[in-house]
Parts: sequence; C-alpha cells; structure tokens
Amino acid sequence: MPDGQTNCGVVSVLGAPNAGKSTLVNRLVGAKVSIVSPKVQTTRIRVRGVALRENTQIVYVDTPGIFVPKRRLDRAMVDAAWSGASDADAVILLVDAKRGVDPDTRRIAEGLKERGGPVTLVINKVDTVRREVLLALADELNGLVDFDRTFMISALNGSGVIDLEEELASRMPVGPWLFPEDEISDLPQRLLAAELTREKAYLYLHQELPYALAVGTESWEDFENGSVRIEQAITVARESHKGIVVGKGGQMIRRIRSEAQEELAELLGREVHLFVRVKVREKWAEDPGHFREWGLRFDA
Repeated sequence: MPDGQTNCGVVSVLGAPNAGKSTLVNRLVGAKVSIVSPKVQTTRIRVRGVALRENTQIVYVDTPGIFVPKRRLDRAMVDAAWSGASDADAVILLVDAKRGVDPDTRRIAEGLKERGGPVTLVINKVDTVRREVLLALADELNGLVDFDRTFMISALNGSGVIDLEEELASRMPVGPWLFPEDEISDLPQRLLAAELTREKAYLYLHQELPYALAVGTESWEDFENGSVRIEQAITVARESHKGIVVGKGGQMIRRIRSEAQEELAELLGREVHLFVRVKVREKWAEDPGHFREWGLRFDA
C-alpha cells in the first residue's frame, strides 16, 4: 500500500432474524454499537459500526432481520435491510448454522441472486452443530447462490472472525475515511440511550410484549460536573401492557432502568441519572415520527 493511502468501504450484513448480525457487528467493531437480545427482530434500525484495520476503515451496517412482513413497522424494517445492501462495497449473508436454510434464509438468498453482485456467505454459530452438518449446509447454500467466499464463524466467541475481517478489509476501495478515527458508530447518543433501554426491556419482558413497545429519549441535560440527566418514555399500546412493564410494586421498570443506566454510564464514561416512565398510546406504531427517528420509511 503506498504511503499515506487510505481505503474505506461499506459492508452490509444481511440475514434472517436472530442470525447473530448485531453480535457479529459488535465483534468486528470491538465495541457494542448495536443492541442484542435472544428475541427475534430486536434490531429495528440500520446501525453503522466503524472499525479500523491499519489504513483501512470498514463501515459495517447492521440491518434488521429479513422476514415476511405483516405490519407497517415490519415492512419498514425489511425495506431498511435491503436498502442497506444497495450501496455497499461488500455484502454478507449471515446464516444461523443450527437453523439452517429456513424459509426466511431461502427468501433472502433468492433476493440476493436476483440482485446480482458478489456476496460472501458467513455461517454463524458453528459451535452448535457437527462438522458434517456444516459442510452439507454450506453445499446447500452455495447451490442457491454463487457466493464468492464461504466463512464459518462463531460471532459470540470470535472463532473465524479474524479471517473474515481480513478478507473484507482487502476488498475495501481506495478512498478517504468516512468517519473520524475515534468514532465507532453513527448512532446519535439520544437514540443509543433509547436503544439500550429497549434492549433491557426485551431481555426481561415476555415473548410478545417487546414488539408492542417503543422507547424514546425525551430530554437530555448535561451538567458542569460531567454527569447527564436523561428522561425516557417506554410507549406501549395497551393499559394492560403498562402494568406488565411497570411490574409488581414497580419492580420490573426499576430493573430495566437500573441496568440501562449502568450500561449507559459505562459506554458514555460518565455518571448517568436515568428516569424512565411508561405511557400508553394505542397506535404508536402508526406514528410517522417514530419512523423518522429510526431512519425508516413510513410508506415502505
């Protein structure tokens, strides 16, 4: 590489819900830039995580999982995922080894084949299945799409990720960096704070309720001593949902607030005073304002 030359490019990470896209992007960036939970469809927005490898800057785009949409929000999320691939210099299809070629993965593969252009297959969670199963899965997927390379990794423990990173870095075109050297994400702090609280809600609430809630940062006040006061609202669609989020004697909301506050303080490197309330808006998922805040198309 000539002296002073820099490379920079965008890598879009596609996959079915819960394939491990956010975990992989966090691993590649080396810091938490995207929230993670065991529940599917946790990622609602496109999150750009920035990594440096010598003179190369790689912008990883964590996209919502692609599935058959049923609601307006679903359609907007799937639209954002496909849009994330349109301008990328490299595209990854991430597949959960244990789940294999499920209908969502098959549908994504067909979409990538129609789209054309090089795609890298990354089979994740390889520590959960036997080697012969992995080889058969790789053969089946390469029969659906003519992938340029196939990698087998564990995003959770890092196995195989360095080889993947080296390959992606080698593909990034010559050009100036898109982000300052010390920046690891393009997510505004107010939105990051809301996402972290939503992550905690997803971890502790039952299976269906998380998809019927949104979290917004309503105020952010910086103080001279370096601390910050953040006020947030968790919005739910029904009064009965509010009771679940608040919990008996307020135990659930206190747990969500406490853990979100602790992680925010660690990420921001300063004292955080977090206040969280719960409000009911029956049709919050039809509010264009939420979609604008999340960078989603309301009419997707």
